[in-house]
Amino acid sequence: MTDRRRFLVNAPLGLLAAASATTTIAVAAEPPATAGAPPTFGALPPAGPQVTPATFAEAEKLVQVALTPAQRQMAAQAWPTTLAGLTARRTGPKKVAIDDSVAPMSRFDPVLPGTKAGPARARFVRSFADPGPLPASDADIAYASVARLSRWIEAGKLTSERLTQIYIARCRQFDPRLRAIITLLPEAALEQARAADREIAAGRYRGPLHGIPFGLKDLLDTAGIATTWGAEPLKERTPVTDATVVTRLREAGAILLAKLSLGALAMNDIWFGGQTMNPWLPEEGASGSSAGPGAAMAAAMVAFTIGSETGGSIVSPSTRCGVTGLRPTFGRVPRTGAMTLCWSLDKLGPMTRSVEDAMLVLHAIDGPDGDDVASVPARLDFDPAVPVRGLRVGYLPEWMKEGTDIDRAALALVQKAGMKPVPVALPDWPYGSLNTILFAEAAAAFEEWTFSGKMEMLSEQTPDAWPNLLREARFLSAVDFVQADRMRRMVAQRMADIFRQIDVLLVPSLRDEMLVISNHTGHPSLTLRTGFVKVGEARSDWAPHPARPLPKFSPPRRVPHGVTLIGRLFDEGTLARAGMALERLAGVANERPPGF
Repeated sequence: MTDRRRFLVNAPLGLLAAASATTTIAVAAEPPATAGAPPTFGALPPAGPQVTPATFAEAEKLVQVALTPAQRQMAAQAWPTTLAGLTARRTGPKKVAIDDSVAPMSRFDPVLPGTKAGPARARFVRSFADPGPLPASDADIAYASVARLSRWIEAGKLTSERLTQIYIARCRQFDPRLRAIITLLPEAALEQARAADREIAAGRYRGPLHGIPFGLKDLLDTAGIATTWGAEPLKERTPVTDATVVTRLREAGAILLAKLSLGALAMNDIWFGGQTMNPWLPEEGASGSSAGPGAAMAAAMVAFTIGSETGGSIVSPSTRCGVTGLRPTFGRVPRTGAMTLCWSLDKLGPMTRSVEDAMLVLHAIDGPDGDDVASVPARLDFDPAVPVRGLRVGYLPEWMKEGTDIDRAALALVQKAGMKPVPVALPDWPYGSLNTILFAEAAAAFEEWTFSGKMEMLSEQTPDAWPNLLREARFLSAVDFVQADRMRRMVAQRMADIFRQIDVLLVPSLRDEMLVISNHTGHPSLTLRTGFVKVGEARSDWAPHPARPLPKFSPPRRVPHGVTLIGRLFDEGTLARAGMALERLAGVANERPPGF
């Protein structure tokens, strides 16, 4: 800081004038310091490219700031010795590379000061429902819930080896149509399944996931197995350690069968192997970015999957593919060993065939690991036998009015279950401006990709794909980022106010405001199928593009649809009990996509 003042006070005016006329400003020789001179802004050694008032006039259009001509002139003259040097970390001679594993020093905490979140006690009760006799059909076994599969395995009516063989056969049969699998692991899975059978036969039963084959979104590291993030430059990337979630699932006895597709770098449903398709409507994409988990669950290619969400990547494919998606509270599940998109938004969670299955998986992966600075200890209280009667289920009347018949029918199911619908309201704020945080964090996470040209290797180069979006994000204002973060606190307070009135919030699954709000406030969500709608055109995560017209259908095609429940922070147990009640009354969870 003393060097900056020294330069400003002693540098000749002629030197400054000459420096401003060159393309890149050189650093002047430093005269002796003046004793007692304090540091000052505006005295940085001049750095960076030449800028002019016209530079600022154009930049104003990007950040919607208006300067006068005199203000532009002053800014242009002062920029080299005030702010240009702040980019030295990436542009100066003392460049500092920041490793992927380094998280920001500031940590997002979804729990507001002075409030408590989550249940008062820790309890997890597995349901004791009779799974019934083992079906004769392999397809019927494949579509069974983990809750039922685990009981058959525990009782010795089904072996893990047979179940794994069933899923391997289905992967080989259906994946050529769906493109949901990046890496299939049949030999390793069968070896693990046989080991599980031996353990269970010897009386060493580990719990409801023991011997159950599953799939992982391919942004979770697996030791010795390629983890590609769906991106062309990483086709051969092979980690040496497992992600924490993978370690916990292996310890629970689950069998890793497949690494599943995701849109490249966790956006939408196009990866280096093509587009992952929806089993219910194979002419359309599965949605994303947890595209592979959504498609694989809908086609019963595995028993359960792990997806991830930053801004809708569990909710959207779960809705389109008609599966159950649980996005846990931010901080409940550690992300160590998972691709980072946004440090304060990324969440890992199960995508399954039923609500109880999602809770069985969450129970296995729950809890901090000491490495993810955002992971926290939190109680999980779940007992499916506890009645839901009397639970207060909030809804926004205007959203329901604008939603589908399925959304409105869900409110009738709420009342039928003995729960109480409660109208609530949110202020009419520009919630989309919170995405300043998402884009800024993502641009920071993939800065090296943007500057090195790796982004240009991705197949998707449309205006709404990461390469362009993250280049654009370089021009976001740091001040606007801080203001978005302050607005984030305001929105979190409004959500806290709402949850003082209710126990669960019911919303249309793809209501954009709530996807943005709840991801930024960290609240858990549960998406489940409650009915069907008809569509006359394929749906897409991508902006309309003349080179990619969407198929139209006449007559319209029948596809699954559902609602999303938002829960209190760290109260996934109540969320799941309400979801199970709706799932049971809707009675559509067991219907299968034609041809699969």
